[in-house]
Amino acid sequence: MLIMLFTFFYVHVTFDPYQQADQIRKQGGYIPGFRPGDPTRRYLAKILNRLTLPGSLFLALVALLPSVLLAQWNISNIPFFGTTLLIAVGVSLETMKQIDSQLMMRNYEGFLQ
Repeated sequence: MLIMLFTFFYVHVTFDPYQQADQIRKQGGYIPGFRPGDPTRRYLAKILNRLTLPGSLFLALVALLPSVLLAQWNISNIPFFGTTLLIAVGVSLETMKQIDSQLMMRNYEGFLQ
């Protein structure tokens, strides 16, 4: 449950529908079928909630499944649980992005391509 709550908190901190709707309006853009301003903000918030719920359920499943399987099979000497895997994958992806951006800044082709 905490994983789901923190996922919603993190998503709402990093993607603010008010700010995004205002930025779209300032740049002269719009989402077809929605007027700029408050209707766009409500639409973005609704889409954000619809996307965050399955994502948070998936993260909770990834975090809990290894623990459940290790407990079911009576394995106690493996230190890798779901949260450890999530952190390791997140750090490695972020490191790869930073390496790629440094290479692109120096006019190389890129590391991930």
